[in-house]
Amino acid sequence: MHKDEQKIKEVQKKYGPILAKSAFELGALKLSPNAPFTWASGYRMPIYNDNRRFLAKPEMRRAIAEAFAELLKAVDFDPEWLAGTATAGIPHSVSLGDLLQKSVSYVRSGGKDHGLKNQIEGLGADPDYKGAGVLVVEDLISTGGSSIKAVEAVRNANGKVPFCFAIFSYGLTEAEKAFEELNPPCIPVTILNYDIMLDEAVKQNYISGENKKSLAEWRLDPFAWGEKHGFPKV
Repeated sequence: MHKDEQKIKEVQKKYGPILAKSAFELGALKLSPNAPFTWASGYRMPIYNDNRRFLAKPEMRRAIAEAFAELLKAVDFDPEWLAGTATAGIPHSVSLGDLLQKSVSYVRSGGKDHGLKNQIEGLGADPDYKGAGVLVVEDLISTGGSSIKAVEAVRNANGKVPFCFAIFSYGLTEAEKAFEELNPPCIPVTILNYDIMLDEAVKQNYISGENKKSLAEWRLDPFAWGEKHGFPKV
């Protein structure tokens, strides 16, 4: 973790429970270890996350932007640009950009197949950050694949990206390793982490203590969890 780990934890402690409580109320986070969801990969997983539900609540959009702003202070990073990932990261990069009066761009998963064929929008015909500091803004870090591609795209456009901020992360080892293996490494930082989410879920009586144990076990080996618990891949 970053050298300012304690400062990051203070921001997470302040905003994480607020986001978790709202996520359960909005259906942005659903936990169901006894009747798991089928992810696009076919794996049966006990958690479902759709942070787009936060967009329905202006007070939550504001809280997310404020939390990101405090995290920037915690890691002592003052980027010139924000780069939201298409599409879920875009609204939160815009909210943060409005709050901090920063330039905003966004990153597609790949270049367009028409026009200027840009992968990064907001920089003009010849995308170039010209060595500026850039914060990549994501909504969710799962295995880290899409976030890594966004960081690489910004770096290929001459942006310096020491951090990737997200609303929530499952905290999977695979994702942490992927960020560490970037050269130079990029540090993922989230407002809500998995442990705070589980604690709040129990506090809100959303899940039982036994459910919490199963969900904690899932994070250790997510792709084997379903088979182990009688929910094979489909």
